[in-house]
Amino acid sequence: MTSNPVMILGLTLFAGLLAVAPARAELAPPNCEVPAYLLTSESPLPKVETAIVSERRLEILVVGSRSSTILASEGSAYPGRLQAMLKEMLPKVAVNVSLELQVKKTAEEVASGLVKLVEARKPTLVIWQTGTYDAIRSIDPDDFRAAVDEGVVAVQNAGANVVLMNLQYSPRTETMISAPPYLDNMRVVAQQHDVPLFDRFAIMRHWSDAGDFDLSSTAHGLDLAKRVHDCLGRALSKFVIDAAHVNPAQQN
Repeated sequence: MTSNPVMILGLTLFAGLLAVAPARAELAPPNCEVPAYLLTSESPLPKVETAIVSERRLEILVVGSRSSTILASEGSAYPGRLQAMLKEMLPKVAVNVSLELQVKKTAEEVASGLVKLVEARKPTLVIWQTGTYDAIRSIDPDDFRAAVDEGVVAVQNAGANVVLMNLQYSPRTETMISAPPYLDNMRVVAQQHDVPLFDRFAIMRHWSDAGDFDLSSTAHGLDLAKRVHDCLGRALSKFVIDAAHVNPAQQN
């Protein structure tokens, strides 16, 4: 049987490990510290700040993709963990994190539908996870940048803040895809539009280099995926709160 490179990459990268259900708050935190510079953004999230401070309600929409349903029925993936962490940090704020799956779609294909999506779901914040499928498909980096630019503008024009989230890191796929052109172009778009970029690639590479996670191993399977996603949810919650310039202690 011929191997499907897209399927192999999807399984390796955990690209489909997403869930919308709230995660169990009692999940023990793994060792996943993140250097402060990787969680710092000079780009603000003013609508998120207003939603937390004045409206006491925060709607977040994660727009992402998956190639596996490995965690689809659980709250262990990063959207669920993000919701759990934000609720813990902001107990007096109604926090809801939902997920819009865009299965096997390039940034260009996703961008074209973002206006209608945001108008229908009315989120305060859109977290757009993109780049992996474009890298797998070897989409022209300039075309990718143009598509991300179009998507960011669409979300902003529809009235929401946006956070860009780049590719996942895996030492097992470095020889299979070329990530740097897509990472660089996402950084350029983020700077041009003054939107925060959650550098998932650099964060996961830090964990791998520090020995916190053995991302080259398949031995731990679901357990490894759950721990990685728990860490991502925790890091992302801090990133969002900091970019919104909100002090959680003052909101409780």
